[in-house]
Amino acid sequence: MGLLLAPECLPFAIAAAVLAGLTVIEMLATVMGFSITELLGKPDFNGHDGIAGYLSWLNVGGVPLLILLMMALGFFAIAGFAIQAVAGAFWAPLPAGLAAVPAVLVTFPMVRASSRTVARIVPHDETYAVDLDTFIGRTAEVSIGPLDQGLPGRVRIKDQHGNWHVLRARAAKGQEALKIGTEVLLVDRKADVFIAIPALVDPTVADNQSLRGQP
Repeated sequence: MGLLLAPECLPFAIAAAVLAGLTVIEMLATVMGFSITELLGKPDFNGHDGIAGYLSWLNVGGVPLLILLMMALGFFAIAGFAIQAVAGAFWAPLPAGLAAVPAVLVTFPMVRASSRTVARIVPHDETYAVDLDTFIGRTAEVSIGPLDQGLPGRVRIKDQHGNWHVLRARAAKGQEALKIGTEVLLVDRKADVFIAIPALVDPTVADNQSLRGQP
């Protein structure tokens, strides 16, 4: 505990604290029905020269920006504490600025190596290659919810090409809240928010309800 609070470990403690804060914020946002990871999306690093080229090399897996930042903070904190622990065991902890240099050098390749693995786990939620209207009439699963008539939640759905998408959705007007894991039918769309009903409900009835009054 002394090493965690030591002045020479201040940059790494701050990184760990920011990582913990981002984790809590994302968890609270998920409970409220939206995701900061999805809101920020994936960074678009065009080109291969200058800073864009370095960042493209770093994020080889194309993971969302928030996850990329959290990986960088985590690896930087771990590397920094490890460096200071080793230095303290054999001699004395290094000055914070000096220890940060090798920690950064270790962080970059670790983030690059991890982004490819993380990209296989994180759902691919891009919908720009698919007409959103093609999802109407298809079944999906509530992944962030419950869905009600308030803030939109999220549903997971597979398109005709077999690719998974994450869409914003809310329950149809007069429909009870739809819990996480519920199979739902997408019956309408208001801008980029889909209207959902339980998959076993007659879609024509709920669709007429949603068209009459869903905001």
